[in-house]
Amino acid sequence: MDIDYRQAFDLAPVGLALSRNRTIVDCNAHLCEMFGVSRDQLLGQSFQVLYPSADEFERTGERIAPILNRSGSYADDRIMRRMDGRFKGEAFWCHVTGRALNRSAPHEAGIWSFEDLSERRPVKAELTAREREVAAHLMQGLTSKLIGKSLDISHRTVEIYRARLMRKFQAATTAELVHKLLGG
Repeated sequence: MDIDYRQAFDLAPVGLALSRNRTIVDCNAHLCEMFGVSRDQLLGQSFQVLYPSADEFERTGERIAPILNRSGSYADDRIMRRMDGRFKGEAFWCHVTGRALNRSAPHEAGIWSFEDLSERRPVKAELTAREREVAAHLMQGLTSKLIGKSLDISHRTVEIYRARLMRKFQAATTAELVHKLLGG
């Protein structure tokens, strides 16, 4: 039996996108449903339209390029924004995984999967762009020093953002904060 790869792409249980230079050149129906748009609205668009801010889009691209260059793949949990429909502008946690087709030019072409985590990890507080980045790294179990290195800020600055997050989520410890960020 022959496998219809186009049908497999279209019916995948996660959102899928093919990219060239951080622009969406193809995507499946699940990705469109997740972000509340039609396929025609996404094709030819920069991935920036899926991010809460242009600044986060730029910083994420800078952060993942060396990792894609080194390993060929990248994955993280991040907050994204729905574009349209009933939940327009809604922030939600999303697990994003990508693979560069050319490691030496990681943004040249790639395939990306998006998994909506909102049912098990709702966004419970309005966060700044930097708070979202620090929160994503805390959920990966990184220390302030490692987060600072990854975000190119001092570990003391990371600690300030962690303290803000702890106040917003009414968490007494970092472990409690991470538990609440994970939807607990």
